[in-house]
Amino acid sequence: MAPVPRLHVNIDHVATVREARGGALPDPIAAATLAELGGARGITVHLREDRRHICNRDVTLLRQTVTTLLNLEMSLSAEIVAFALEIRPDQVCLVPEKREELTTEGGLDVVAEKGRLMDVVPALREAGIEVSLFTDPEEAALDAAADVGADFVELHTGTYANTRDRSGNRTAELDRLMASAEASHQRGLRVNAGHGLDYGNVDPVVQLPHLEELNIGHAIVARSVLVGLERAVREMCETIEAAMGWST
Repeated sequence: MAPVPRLHVNIDHVATVREARGGALPDPIAAATLAELGGARGITVHLREDRRHICNRDVTLLRQTVTTLLNLEMSLSAEIVAFALEIRPDQVCLVPEKREELTTEGGLDVVAEKGRLMDVVPALREAGIEVSLFTDPEEAALDAAADVGADFVELHTGTYANTRDRSGNRTAELDRLMASAEASHQRGLRVNAGHGLDYGNVDPVVQLPHLEELNIGHAIVARSVLVGLERAVREMCETIEAAMGWST
């Protein structure tokens, strides 16, 4: 039986609620602890250039308190790359970023950014940080990811998640993800996936070949408003395990 992909919980939107009032609550550090108690195998945060939710202090404290694995999502901004090299999270996921977007809208243009990545990726890896590139499921992006020496690709599942299953469109998107996961493995890249996943659509994604990690945030934080964060994480873990046939 295949191993269950590790669930990494993105706690950005705990900080979003905090920033709505400009106070100290809810505390993302406490949220990370509860997520780990619920079964999370990693904590993910996105340090955006505008610091709209997670801030430098959050990342510094998480580096000191997370007991599983800390994954920092970030752009190629020189300032944020320097901060990552100072803090040294366990993993970095390089993502595109636009100031006006509500959330990350697509994969990093790895081909266009290849020059900068050839500098940034080795610097991060030399600091002992595993590097993932958030990519659309496209052959050219995978080729470039391998060329720049990334450890992982995180396949962008947002198009799959947002596609209504009409005329087989969602099935076609899932097929693209399946093929890209296999193609990534053939190029020596390890495979993660994330974006837009929730309790109702994650099951087929769990079946991606060679999948190691799932990054899920908004759906879990939204569920936690109703049932609490520890339980919301546990329910997602149980959903993933059931999709893999591990439920008892």
